[in-house]
Amino acid sequence: MAQTAQALPDASRPDPQRWKALIFIALAQLMVVLDATIVNIALPTAQEDLGISDGNRQWVITAYALAFGGLLLFGGRVADMWGRKRAFVIGLAGFAAASALGGAATNEAMMLGARALQGAFGALLAPAALSLLSVMFTDAKERAKAFGIYGAIAGGGGAVGLLLGGFLTEYLNWRWTFYVNIPFAIVAAVGAYLVIRESDAARNRSALDVPGVVLSTLGLVALVYGFARAEHSGWSDGVTIGMFVAAVVLLAAFVVTEAKVKAPLLPLRVLTERNRGGVYLSLGLAVIGMFGLFLFLTFYLQLVKGYSPVKTGFAFMPMVIGMIVGSTQIGTRLMTRVPARMLMGPGFLAAALGMLMLTQLDVDSSFTTLILPAQLLLGLGMGTAFMPAMALATTGVAPTDAGVASAMVNTSQQVGGAIGTALLNTIASSATTSFVADRAAGTTNPQLLELQGMVHGFTSAIWWAVGILVVSAAIAIFMINAGRPGPGAPSAASGDGADAEAEVKIPVVMH
Repeated sequence: MAQTAQALPDASRPDPQRWKALIFIALAQLMVVLDATIVNIALPTAQEDLGISDGNRQWVITAYALAFGGLLLFGGRVADMWGRKRAFVIGLAGFAAASALGGAATNEAMMLGARALQGAFGALLAPAALSLLSVMFTDAKERAKAFGIYGAIAGGGGAVGLLLGGFLTEYLNWRWTFYVNIPFAIVAAVGAYLVIRESDAARNRSALDVPGVVLSTLGLVALVYGFARAEHSGWSDGVTIGMFVAAVVLLAAFVVTEAKVKAPLLPLRVLTERNRGGVYLSLGLAVIGMFGLFLFLTFYLQLVKGYSPVKTGFAFMPMVIGMIVGSTQIGTRLMTRVPARMLMGPGFLAAALGMLMLTQLDVDSSFTTLILPAQLLLGLGMGTAFMPAMALATTGVAPTDAGVASAMVNTSQQVGGAIGTALLNTIASSATTSFVADRAAGTTNPQLLELQGMVHGFTSAIWWAVGILVVSAAIAIFMINAGRPGPGAPSAASGDGADAEAEVKIPVVMH
């Protein structure tokens, strides 16, 4: 029976505590996102203290990425089954415990175990956070503001991690890059426990799809590990190729399984709906370019320009400011007025333009006249695009599928990050090697040649990132067909299992 939004029963009305809840959800999201980069700056010191070999140091990063990326779909479904509030609080508690273990690490095994545990609890926490937003904010304008804040954090948290990691490593100790998570987690968990209210009706009571869990987890782990291994062992390495083959086989088997089982881990309707498919694909591609940029700019500023860790962190602030403005001002104000693709497409193109500016980097480039404006443009573009992407990814999803739909957003980002780091780093290394080899015979300044070769490698890879962002913009513009959300636009809270139409002009339908 059709009812107007005003006649909705109390259980379907917006949560009165939703804005307080947003504070704690945003805090938790910031902790998870910055943890992907905060350890990078501390890694050289931690490696020396714990006696981690050069061959194994990449596992400090990879262990987190593998557990996080591999378990996201499982974590999203667990949030749907247990309840998002419970999954959120347990995820925060587990993340804090794992961070304490990492900070107290006395050897390599303890450190790697802590990083894997952080990734595992992050995989429970991240989709629970995004799906809580999707079920708590149902009004289109409020939803735009909430996702604007969330999108700014999701996009800029990595750069904040570099800044915070630099401060903690330089002025305290590398162990504080782990301990800093504990107060974040405690405040977010206590706050969420006190203010978030969740209806039991939104839970998914179906049995857990065990074959789906096994196939998706192994498939995603194989995929992420394949890219991580390619970065340091090469694309022709036998194990690298084996991982990619295994990933294709396992993920294909997962899709077949999900089409047949009664209660799938990932209902294919979540994945194949045109708008959400476009969001997952364009977002994943955009993150490839972003992760490559973080990597290259960090190396450029520290190794070529001689910046300290703290100064490097501050050097990323223009991008963070751009993301905050793009997400909370441009995206939020326009999201209810124009179709999502008209924010995502131009946003990714603006980011590509900022990236294009960075192809002009050389050893003597000015931060003020080149790097700063390029970062601002890139941040504005990404912030503008991320916000509607995050919101659209869970629009029209049934409440019982909100967790797993949210997990797909995080999965596309994690896989995109793994691909970006490996692919662009390989391109950069190859270009650097060729540049130095071609000029080594006639050089009178080997040190300068090495720096020139490094910068040449970075700019060669950044050209690829420009192309990837342009493709991402094209996918957003031509694949996503959702119109601007009207006052009754369905969110995960109002979805009844059917997907949203291109434009929603009908009253909320209650069954």
